Amino acid sequence: MRILLVEDSIRLAQSVRTGLRKLGHAVDVVHEGLKGLSYARLNPYDLLILDIMLPGMDGLSILGELRADGDDTHVLLLTAKDAVEDRVGGLQRGADDYLVKPFAFEELAARVDALGRRVRGQATPVVCVGDLEIDTAARLVRRGERGLDLSRREYSLLKYLASRRGEIVSRIEIEDHLYDEETLPLSNVVASTICALRDKLESEGESRLIHTRRGLGYVLAEALS
Repeated sequence: MRILLVEDSIRLAQSVRTGLRKLGHAVDVVHEGLKGLSYARLNPYDLLILDIMLPGMDGLSILGELRADGDDTHVLLLTAKDAVEDRVGGLQRGADDYLVKPFAFEELAARVDALGRRVRGQATPVVCVGDLEIDTAARLVRRGERGLDLSRREYSLLKYLASRRGEIVSRIEIEDHLYDEETLPLSNVVASTICALRDKLESEGESRLIHTRRGLGYVLAEALS
């Protein structure tokens, strides 16, 4: 997923960004509210992580502005306040989840994963396309009886295609969702990663799962009609 983290603590933001990137997410980070609102309006994020207490504009105000715009991007609030009324207030304004500081990164990662499944309309962490099985919780991929050893980039791309299975996904959409502003891709990186994935998915002569629609993009599907 592509995630926007708006957090004024530079140390915490760097730690969270590093951890989420290791899990294959693209993460943009800003440290003050008005800039966070601008980023959220200009970029196609899958998830926003907003600290409530921010300079310039607080997280609840950012959330209110976005919901007033009709933006339904999933939002996880970070708060130092554990009072029931504070948590309820955030949820009433349209937040999807909240996490009280200080928190363990493992809990944040689990909540991010759960919200990611909600974004993709997944009831479980396992996605199947034909005999391809992607366990997004365990980060394991199998085709038939064999496990696939994928790089982080390959796994992230396959997971994104699986979230859009059956749909044509353009190169621009892939770049927008898998890369943040500090990891802009080279012009051929998507095509080369697709080739590497195909080699691993079809190394035993199995049927093709990643299909190219020339001039349009790629489709992950058991078969095209």
